[in-house]
Amino acid sequence: MSSVPHRMPEPESRSTATIGKAVRVVGQIFTKEDLYVDGDVEGTIESHENKVTIGPNGRVQASIRARDVIILGQVQGNVETSDKVDIRKDAKLVGDITTSRISIEDGALFKGSIDIKKPEPKPAASAVAPPAQARSGEAAAVATGAARN
Repeated sequence: MSSVPHRMPEPESRSTATIGKAVRVVGQIFTKEDLYVDGDVEGTIESHENKVTIGPNGRVQASIRARDVIILGQVQGNVETSDKVDIRKDAKLVGDITTSRISIEDGALFKGSIDIKKPEPKPAASAVAPPAQARSGEAAAVATGAARN
């Protein structure tokens, strides 16, 4: 018998919303979870902290803003991501892209411009700065006082 415990697969921490092949959405979509679009969408799609996947049957006439965008179907509209755009083999994208990273497979159709931007630094350090500045004078006074002794 093995002494290594059997590990159960981790459940997905993210859930995925799905727009099926027979669904048509006209308007704005805002989601805080991953989104899989295999139907028709016209308008805007926003999922800033998550991934948006346009499936092989997906037909989107919308601007898309997300962390990651994967395109297997057709998109007409601008795509803006904070991380990566991935345009797969049989995909079609007509629109401008703003992203940090991009991948375009052979056979994909892309018409538009690409603006590569540097990833934004995490704002965690700036959130701690105001309390540290208030105490920096105290710390300097303590340090100089200790140095004199």
